[in-house]
Amino acid sequence: MKILLLGEYSRLHNSLKEGLEQLGHQVLLVGTGDSFKQLPSDINVSSKIRKRFFQNKWWQLVYHLTGYNHYKKDVYRNLLKLLPKLQDYDVVQLINEDAFGIYPDDEIAFYKKVFKQNKSVFLSACGEDSYIIKYYDDDNMRYSILDPYKIIPGLQKEYAYSYKYLQPAYQKLHDFVVEKVSGIIPSDLDYAIPYQSHPKALPMIPNPVNVDNIKFNPLKINDKINIFFGINRLSFYKKGSGIILEALEIIKQKYAGKVRIILAENLSYDDYIRQYDTAHIFIDQLYSYDQGFNALEAMAKGKCVLTGAEKEFFEYYHLDDAPAVNVLPDKDDVVKKLSELIENPERILTISQNARRFIETHHHYKNVAQKYVDTWLGNDELMN
Repeated sequence: MKILLLGEYSRLHNSLKEGLEQLGHQVLLVGTGDSFKQLPSDINVSSKIRKRFFQNKWWQLVYHLTGYNHYKKDVYRNLLKLLPKLQDYDVVQLINEDAFGIYPDDEIAFYKKVFKQNKSVFLSACGEDSYIIKYYDDDNMRYSILDPYKIIPGLQKEYAYSYKYLQPAYQKLHDFVVEKVSGIIPSDLDYAIPYQSHPKALPMIPNPVNVDNIKFNPLKINDKINIFFGINRLSFYKKGSGIILEALEIIKQKYAGKVRIILAENLSYDDYIRQYDTAHIFIDQLYSYDQGFNALEAMAKGKCVLTGAEKEFFEYYHLDDAPAVNVLPDKDDVVKKLSELIENPERILTISQNARRFIETHHHYKNVAQKYVDTWLGNDELMN
């Protein structure tokens, strides 16, 4: 099959592309790199204006004075120029309804053209969108990434990205995409749970992890226990970073001489991976029921990961042995879970082994790619 993957925010589409190509399919990935992450794609449609000093200064001033974002318009123009190359594909999949982060009306205009010249379109539910944010905002989960906004005053700016999805323009974009796609495929339980009763929701397909490229490194604890946490300022509160940093300060004082804390901030994907290579314990995010992509790749390397691994996760995968440590969005819980590991280092080694085995069993990129193919081909609209 010929498959067109539009957008990339984690590494889902890259790993899916690698799996699909191993199965003999032809795949084209179009993305923007997602800001500082610099995620790879076959064709990068990001704005190049930022690299042109005077133009960049001018459009920054215009944005500051008027709110008009010329960078989004530049991405839109790049997409339109690309249209002749984006046709005659058997399957098109969007990483998100807002796959390129441009103005909603422009996104709709682009989608209309690209949908018209291809066969079947699917939407990945692997991040924030209008449906998920509404579900979270209505407090349908025990906790969610929106909790800090509701608890801590003055976070309007930090949560503007999330709450934009409840604006009429983004709701219009959501409605358009949902109407046109053949199905919506959640990538983990944080999205599968909200979409479970949606008429176009398809069964969850776990995130693909390229276990051939990510080698398992058995952990050895000879001296200090290395604890890694990556700080992303754009999602600082959504990850529970403030809570984690407070907990790490307590751990640093409580276990002075026994631990080494490694903090990394706003790194590109490649630099981020290199930074945590020496870690024994990897902390990802607190407001989750399941593992995100960073956690999964760390688990594939054999790190002991603290993140979401709620009861729904264990029930879905029918697990007995923990492949990750579930942490609540609570400072005391983070301190407790870290203390248990530091005082029982053999548990770190056991969870490391469980983690790699879990990834190979449930997230192997070739097996996951085949699940996508089966889902696409099993859809009635595609078969007709």
